[in-house]
Amino acid sequence: MVKQNFADRRGWVFDLDNTLYPPAARLFDQIEVRMTQYVMDALSVPKPEADRLRSTYWAEYGTTLAGLMDLHGVDPAPYLTHVHDIDLSHLQPDPDLRTHIETLPGQRIVYTNGSAPYAERVLSARGLEGVFDAVYGVEHADFRPKPERAAFETVFTRAGLRPDTAVMFEDDARNLKVPHALGMRTVHVAPTPEDGAHIHHHTDDLTGFLRRLVD
Repeated sequence: MVKQNFADRRGWVFDLDNTLYPPAARLFDQIEVRMTQYVMDALSVPKPEADRLRSTYWAEYGTTLAGLMDLHGVDPAPYLTHVHDIDLSHLQPDPDLRTHIETLPGQRIVYTNGSAPYAERVLSARGLEGVFDAVYGVEHADFRPKPERAAFETVFTRAGLRPDTAVMFEDDARNLKVPHALGMRTVHVAPTPEDGAHIHHHTDDLTGFLRRLVD
């Protein structure tokens, strides 16, 4: 039985990176290196400027890709293939996490600002393949990123998800503002808690949180 304050929830939306695997895996260290190289090659800029642009676009647009598309007309498909071509061999399966996600009643989806093929690779490495009803990447939001409201609405419409009966698990606190506004229950999954009316719950242990959530 789901705990009382989640008892009316029938949709469970999970971010991927640093949510369905621990931040200690440091996959983004690899991704950021490849992002910087792509910016260097695409814009013909040196590494310090590419690093600055990567960080600036992430802060202002939600993803580096969104900034590159908006300001430089970059084709998203080659970019996504390049930046996600990383080593996942050190990710470990988490059978407990799998068990607790499978116990959640209703619809279970992954929604990431990365690509869906990359997400499928990560889920397989974590032993989570087949657990979710669907996996949505940034391509399913017409390449618009979280935290844009239109991105959430596009994906949730595709999924047939009712936000007012759903929960969002996410490591980036800014990406919980729209889910909160849409009526979702929000869970910030991160080592350090952050304040804000849009954050309803915090955990640094997703598996433990789900274990306590479901009797």
